[in-house]
Amino acid sequence: MRYGFTTGSCAAAAAKAAAYMLLTGYWKTEISIETPRKILFKAKVLDICRSENEVRCGVEKDGGDDPDITTGAKIYAKVSYLKGKEKEQEIVIEGGIGVGRVTRPGLDQPVGSAAINRVPREMIKREVLEVCRAVDYEGSLLIEISVPKGEELCQRTFNPRLGIVGGISILGTSGIVEPMSSQALLDTIHLELRQRRALGFDYVAVSPGNYGLDFMKKAYGYDLDRSVKCSNFIGATIDQAAALGFRNMLLTGHIGKLVKVAGGIMNTHSKEADCRMELLAAFSIKEQVDLFQVRKILDCATAEEAVPIIAESRKLQQVMNRIVESICYYTEKRADGKMKIDCILYASAFGELAKSKGAERWFTLLEQEQVQLI
Repeated sequence: MRYGFTTGSCAAAAAKAAAYMLLTGYWKTEISIETPRKILFKAKVLDICRSENEVRCGVEKDGGDDPDITTGAKIYAKVSYLKGKEKEQEIVIEGGIGVGRVTRPGLDQPVGSAAINRVPREMIKREVLEVCRAVDYEGSLLIEISVPKGEELCQRTFNPRLGIVGGISILGTSGIVEPMSSQALLDTIHLELRQRRALGFDYVAVSPGNYGLDFMKKAYGYDLDRSVKCSNFIGATIDQAAALGFRNMLLTGHIGKLVKVAGGIMNTHSKEADCRMELLAAFSIKEQVDLFQVRKILDCATAEEAVPIIAESRKLQQVMNRIVESICYYTEKRADGKMKIDCILYASAFGELAKSKGAERWFTLLEQEQVQLI
């Protein structure tokens, strides 16, 4: 598997190349930097534009064997002399076109700042200062990072949900993109949770995917931007929420996803576990559904297909209540007593199937929050 390099590494490489050309007067068509993981990044320098007082150039993002929507995007750095800073050398880093602006608290950078995270800022500064020392330049420099297609790419990222507007974020803690997308998802979940906690909330509504968020919007009028999408990582999301100090969680999801949680499965991806029909059958047997119907459940391909069969037995409510009870048991056990977790379970054709006893209070809670934030 081939490593890729982060937008932060690309920005640092472009800034180093531009600084070198500005301070030496020589062209630079290739540049190397060392990433925080001590892996060397060699990049081609593109679209060089030089004048007496500034140099602009770009580096193309390579996502390696885990390409994302920024793969192929050009990350540019413009380096210019910064006047009025003669007393002490300063490297000022700003965001230009296509780099997002932070509009909500709880993110890596303060509100109003360019969405260039701490580690990429450190990388840029380190690489540029290395050039300054090599040519004995002690003055200050202004570095502007830009991504011409950033505003367009932003719409395909989590940035609008996070409160980053106008472009993408310049990211990366290791400088490299490892061929593994799970960590990126977990990082995003943690970021959304941390941001919500920073706003002062000790409760959070969570759903595995867009279906759950859409259900919350249609059924209860809850703003999707204040829900956290946890994908398949139910257990990891609970761990992160508990560690951040959340006291209450509402888990909303489709029966096909959350029935796995009722069996104690905390990563619901099909490659980890898929015993939906077996669990539905087991809970049906517990509520004395006829064995003929239980066999039909086991032959179903989807949970959505199994729900009408359970309904035929006139035991649907009892079975679903039992499933919700088990979901709450296992999720609260995962939280190790640090959180009270409620659950709302639904199916596309049936709507709400069941909810935990404490779920009712969430309707008032979410409504009050909606009013507070208008």
